[in-house]
Amino acid sequence: MLLYAGNTSILSFKYSPFIGTVKKLKQWSQSAGNTFNLNSGTSETIRDSAENIKNISIHVPTHIKPLNDEQFGHYLAGLIDGDGHFSSKQQLVIVFSSPDVKLAYYIKKVIGFGNVKKVKDKNAYLYIISNKEGIIRTIHLINGKLRTLNKYNQVVNNILTYPSYVKESLVFKMNNSNDLYNHWIAGFSDADASFQVKILDRDNKPRPEIRLNYQIDQKDNHLLLLINEFFGGYIGYRSSQDTYYYGSTSFGSAKKVIKYFDHFHLQSSKHISYLKWRKVYLLIQSKDHLTEEGLNKIKKLKESMNKHSA
Repeated sequence: MLLYAGNTSILSFKYSPFIGTVKKLKQWSQSAGNTFNLNSGTSETIRDSAENIKNISIHVPTHIKPLNDEQFGHYLAGLIDGDGHFSSKQQLVIVFSSPDVKLAYYIKKVIGFGNVKKVKDKNAYLYIISNKEGIIRTIHLINGKLRTLNKYNQVVNNILTYPSYVKESLVFKMNNSNDLYNHWIAGFSDADASFQVKILDRDNKPRPEIRLNYQIDQKDNHLLLLINEFFGGYIGYRSSQDTYYYGSTSFGSAKKVIKYFDHFHLQSSKHISYLKWRKVYLLIQSKDHLTEEGLNKIKKLKESMNKHSA
């Protein structure tokens, strides 16, 4: 018995790193630039003042990995929703930037199947599962946890309708709930998010304005609306690229982001950028950003962010 979300057709994935991988590398490069567009969004979230910043703990929680298959399944589903693909060749392919090759091997170790391959002449690796046992193991891990319709349809149309899988009678479901208090956002963020610091010089102000932004870019806004509801923030649209982006430039949203990632940890090199982003929040919390020394610390943190993740 199979559950279908509809008759949505999907394009056949061709195992070529020069399609999705090149696009992903361009996104990583843009994210590493610590820039973001404020053409859209509400003034309430964008103009939030550092005077109203809410305190967070100065102690950074010890970094841990998902503790069991349930937690890992949510993380893996988020990662696949962001950077994975179930191909018509009955393969799972996940793209990783070179700094995150350790994450690829960690995923391989937990699942117990697959291979990690370097993309020729590109700053990227592919984690590929081709054998049936590995695909079934993965499907059990992410069952009821994927949130994107196209990835769900890839599992149903490219895997479960294939003759050797039909007899397994796997019932595969999407996660249509609004509950994000699990590892899914961590996996999705390791694939598609960036942590950014913006320092703005204002003519009518004696000191620069500091903004913290947690940003995600997507082709549609379905998941962004869900994340926006969870963290607050705003959603914008870039007509030139026909893409949507989520941003959390308010300190209220930043505190919610920190509360989440202090509990559900990033597993990629983006964790380093997150910790630096969090440290900037602490410098603002302690009013150190009002001093030249504190501002210089923020500038150095900004310059060093995302170098490990793209």
